[in-house]
Amino acid sequence: MVDKSPEYLMNKGGVFYFTRHVPNDLQQHYERPRIVMCLRTASKKMALRASHALAGKLDDFWLKMRISDIDTPASHLLVKGQTKEVFISSAPTLSDSLATYCNLKGKDRAKMFFTAANRNVGYVIQHLGDRPIDTYSTLDAASFRDWLVERDLSSSSISRIFSTVRAVINLTIQENGLNCINGFAKTFLPTNDKEKRPPIPRNELIFIQKTCLDMADERRLLIALISDTGMRLSEALGLVWKDVFLDHQYPHVSLVPHPWRPLKTSGSKRLVPLVGVSLEAIKTMHQQGVNHPFLFKSYTNETSCNGNSASAALNKWLKAYTEHGVVHSFRHSFRDRLREAEVDLELTDQLGGWASSSVGQSYGTGHTLEQKHKAMQRIVFGQIAINRNLLTDQ
Repeated sequence: MVDKSPEYLMNKGGVFYFTRHVPNDLQQHYERPRIVMCLRTASKKMALRASHALAGKLDDFWLKMRISDIDTPASHLLVKGQTKEVFISSAPTLSDSLATYCNLKGKDRAKMFFTAANRNVGYVIQHLGDRPIDTYSTLDAASFRDWLVERDLSSSSISRIFSTVRAVINLTIQENGLNCINGFAKTFLPTNDKEKRPPIPRNELIFIQKTCLDMADERRLLIALISDTGMRLSEALGLVWKDVFLDHQYPHVSLVPHPWRPLKTSGSKRLVPLVGVSLEAIKTMHQQGVNHPFLFKSYTNETSCNGNSASAALNKWLKAYTEHGVVHSFRHSFRDRLREAEVDLELTDQLGGWASSSVGQSYGTGHTLEQKHKAMQRIVFGQIAINRNLLTDQ
């Protein structure tokens, strides 16, 4: 036997249920016209208390639903991007999400990490406004993409901006357990149709290396160090003399993260053999005097590493010697030289600090320093060392 009361209660099998009819004007939002919930109690007193609480919450919720269904008065006067959903949503805003992202992901990160995150998210706020993250639609994301294209940003820059925005929103969704989509997650982005910059040709590379050793100032020795090691500019800039092992059987530098210069990835931490022009550059710097902990004190201190300034200065100087690249092109040339020397892929990735292409490559202890040194010797342009020796003899 089933008996009902006016208190939205129903007793079935000795257990009370909450039951209430869904108002006709709201039934399009529900799968069924009636709500039935087991209260898991046989006590009428407890069931009444639960029933009153549930009924009150439903009344409040249905009021919000009715308001949200009403067209916003004077909505045509709202600032672009501001809709009624903005005021109903309880999700964190994009600026709040950015703060969370920087706080959680920014540990031991360089200043550039925070600068890029603030700049990229700032673009969204500038175009679409600072809104709860669940109110940005896929149409908003497409509009944002078109806005960036109109500003003549390259496809690679647009891709980096979207990558940051997606990461910021995804992290907030995960941290807050939100049940919403990331409106920027699947936006189509234009591809880079520009021709890829080629590596520096061998004859130009040899001439640049010789010129750097001849000039032997801080900037030129920095280029020389990078040219035969394949290190990223920031990796070389952040070195201190404690990272350099010249007296070892196999001279090398130990690339480890520092407070002033973190490494790009975990795989970037590595031992880099010093051979050819790079070894000559380090020896020259050592002979000039080790009176400062940093190898490149003009660009690095205890708190930061100014890679942008160094890159601009070096690229400007390189224009007189090559039309084929910039400082980072030495790293591309380094990869090609390892290919030409038929160095196996796994060892190549370890030498350059590139991500492993398979899970198996992460097994074991990896190649020894001796193996790395022998591989690096195979890519050295022997004539450079000969020319350097002749200059020293003179």
